Amino acid sequence: MEEQRVRGHGPARWWRYGPPWWDRPDDAEPRAARLPWRSTVLFTGVVLIGSNFAAHDQPHRVPLDGYARVLLLAASVLLLWRHRHPVFVAFGTAAVTLVYLGAGYPYGPVFLTVAVSCCTAVADGHRRAAWTAVGLLWAGHVLIALWLHRLLPPPGDVGGTIGQEIVIATWVLAIGALSELARVRREQWARERADRAQAARRRADEERLRIARELHDVLAHSISVINVQAGMGLALLDRDPEQARAALTTIKAASKEALGEVRQVLDTLRAPGAAPRAPAPGLDRLPELVEQAAGAGLTVAVEGTAPKLAPGADLAAFRIVQEALTNVVRHSGSRHARVRLDGDAVTLRLRVDDDGPATGADAGGSGNGLAGMRERAAALGGTIEAGPRPDGGFRVLAVLPLRTAPEEDDR
Repeated sequence: MEEQRVRGHGPARWWRYGPPWWDRPDDAEPRAARLPWRSTVLFTGVVLIGSNFAAHDQPHRVPLDGYARVLLLAASVLLLWRHRHPVFVAFGTAAVTLVYLGAGYPYGPVFLTVAVSCCTAVADGHRRAAWTAVGLLWAGHVLIALWLHRLLPPPGDVGGTIGQEIVIATWVLAIGALSELARVRREQWARERADRAQAARRRADEERLRIARELHDVLAHSISVINVQAGMGLALLDRDPEQARAALTTIKAASKEALGEVRQVLDTLRAPGAAPRAPAPGLDRLPELVEQAAGAGLTVAVEGTAPKLAPGADLAAFRIVQEALTNVVRHSGSRHARVRLDGDAVTLRLRVDDDGPATGADAGGSGNGLAGMRERAAALGGTIEAGPRPDGGFRVLAVLPLRTAPEEDDR
């Protein structure tokens, strides 16, 4: 999906994280492990053919012969290993080019091999080696053009001037600047790709955590009701068949609802980004929750009215109440619980109390349940306080914002 959207915006978006031929972190084969045959063949053709044309315009230089073509070919073939051994190739092409110039052969595209190898070395992080190789080539050319030209072919060569060497030095600096620009741009692409991959992993982790919370809240509540009703049904099966039938009816209803909510969560996994088939539960379903708790033998009194909540806060509030009542059913000896809703223009205060006492070591609920409630509240900018009450029993107090900051901006 993301790749289709990027391609749909044209080449500028396609190159956002680097050109398509640049190595990517998820490549099956790293770029250094591949030999750049195609580009090397192209460079070789340019050097050999271009040098022939350049020789026609420089009759005062030594004509191209077999030895000259061997040097041109050697400098070009070295580019095959420019990614595996960038330092060696940078110095190698510079040395071959210097031998070529010292032999008196025509100037021309032979400098292209040095430029490509040094650009690659700089882009791969070998800046000092690349600049040293280019500097040695320029220093050797200055030595040949100003002093050694009398001892080297072609005969009668008048050499060069300081002005010409300054022009050549300018070209060298320009090539170096382009190399540095390529290196900086490559590092920027790498950082952007790493940030994008990290963001994708973070979104995946958050989605897994959200699904784990949803499944925990749905299954923990429904299975607790089913467990209580199954025990009641077994106890009443012989002496009170009608009560046992009612318990089985409650089990059927609770299991059906749990299956429906689990399917809703799983649908989001099968079709990422698709809208759920059913709306997410909210505090408008609080009467259903109270009825389910009554089926498990827990009487729940609800005080107050919930204000209008944003969808995320509404779901979080419902799940917090659901988990708190589940913990009362599973871990408290009390058969009475109270849910109080207090809201103002900014926040909702949601309180769930039971009178206790705790029936086991996990008073107040399991670690996963309380952790899930805290994570839901924290994700919305709210808070959760859970612990024993001074007069006995257990209390869960949640403070949730009525709407999140992005939703306020949209209004």
